[in-house]
Amino acid sequence: MSAALLSVAGLHAYYGESHVLHGCDCHVARGEVVTLLGRNGAGRTTTLKAVLGLVASRSGSVMIDGRETVALPPHRIARLGIGYCPEERGIYSSLSTEENLLLPPPVAPGGMTVAEIHAMFPNLRERRRSQGSHLSGGEQQMLALARILRTGARLLLLDEIAEGLAPVIVQALSQTILRLRRQGYTIVMVEQNFRFAAPLADRFYIMEHGRIVTGFAAADLPHRMAVLHEYLGV
Repeated sequence: MSAALLSVAGLHAYYGESHVLHGCDCHVARGEVVTLLGRNGAGRTTTLKAVLGLVASRSGSVMIDGRETVALPPHRIARLGIGYCPEERGIYSSLSTEENLLLPPPVAPGGMTVAEIHAMFPNLRERRRSQGSHLSGGEQQMLALARILRTGARLLLLDEIAEGLAPVIVQALSQTILRLRRQGYTIVMVEQNFRFAAPLADRFYIMEHGRIVTGFAAADLPHRMAVLHEYLGV
């Protein structure tokens, strides 16, 4: 396994006085796809936000490509080459598809060109002049993902990208994740849809009550179904 691009140790996170993460430890190797599993409220989304510094306060260690970032503000963390695709997608309804796509500034060299993005997501080329509010849920999700690919980010944090989408769109997103994996992107996914996540990830972590309770490789999945049933009810 290659060296860890992301290494989290003893990570605590707070929203106001609420203590949400209780000493999380995990790592993600360069080029890996890792999925955080758990019930709603387990702390998965907060883990992504804490990596980016998007919480009221955090402590512990968050190493990105060998650099300690726990004291850095979010805008400096992003410029280490991290892209975040939030569950709510964050599409600006008054802007066109193309304006939404071009809005975020580059965070690192080597981002996809608009032509490359249109080749990956043909719907976005066809709807490039449509307002964000006129896009379907699937098209909005494609746009949210495409937006961070244009910035040059190589570490992608994806929060519930399959949620509420039609099966055909979920399948298209699955193929996109596999393609990005082949291209060397490092991906951390939060997913409730286990059927979507299972074929994509190299490794899994299970969270409960703000802690990572276990982790295992995809090859061990057939032997860990009892654990998944215990924590997820899959």
